Amino acid sequence: MAKISVNSTEINVLKINNEDYICITDMLRAKDGDFFVTDWLRNRNTLEYIGIWEKIYNPTFNYGEFAIIKSQSGLNRFKISVKEFVEKTNAISIRAKAGRYGGTYAHKDIAFEFAMWISPEFKIYIIKDFQRLKDEEQKQLGWSVKRELARLNYHIHTDAVKCNLIPPMLSDIQISFVYANEADVLNMALFGKTAKQWRDENPELKGNIRDYATINELICLSNLENMNALFINEKMPQSERLIKLNRIAIQQITILQENENRKLLNE
Repeated sequence: MAKISVNSTEINVLKINNEDYICITDMLRAKDGDFFVTDWLRNRNTLEYIGIWEKIYNPTFNYGEFAIIKSQSGLNRFKISVKEFVEKTNAISIRAKAGRYGGTYAHKDIAFEFAMWISPEFKIYIIKDFQRLKDEEQKQLGWSVKRELARLNYHIHTDAVKCNLIPPMLSDIQISFVYANEADVLNMALFGKTAKQWRDENPELKGNIRDYATINELICLSNLENMNALFINEKMPQSERLIKLNRIAIQQITILQENENRKLLNE
């Protein structure tokens, strides 16, 4: 669950099927007077826009039911809830959600049109803050992908440890010591310190040394885990592996940093 803010109005943003849905119930708080989502949904222009959107993006949209609903729009007696609209038409553009973050959510395309119903100014501001949210997500994406890559390679690494360094019949605690020891081989090679040394130096920080690594360090860590797994399978002594891994780390970080500096100069 993410949030955007417009004129002190906090608005929830939810991922549904990997698409962004914005809480239009939250957006209503920015509109003067007593208005409801049903007031907006009964509007003929609203229904026409939703119908066009559904035609493009929703192959299972029930056009027959939608045509009946649309024909009634504009009549004083006409009123329909979001839940009823979705059930009758199988719409995917809007969602009624219960629970902690409950409310009516609309696909961002629809939500921006809803913002226009509030005011043109509100629409501009909500699009601007939504773009800020997307920009922040993109900045985090690079780090997250590299962290996930390191996590996947960690399984390759621990498998090599399990198959080659852990004798049978060890206790779980003994096994954890072996894993921790091997993790610190990588920590020493890349960061020059063990996990415990880092924690002692940074008691105010949560997490571990790898949570505060740069993207370049995480790329290098991913490569080191693969190399260490290979060295372990080759029965290379730990002390020899540490020296080799440290040399590889220095070489790779240097190359990555030089590439980064070149990009900055070109910009």
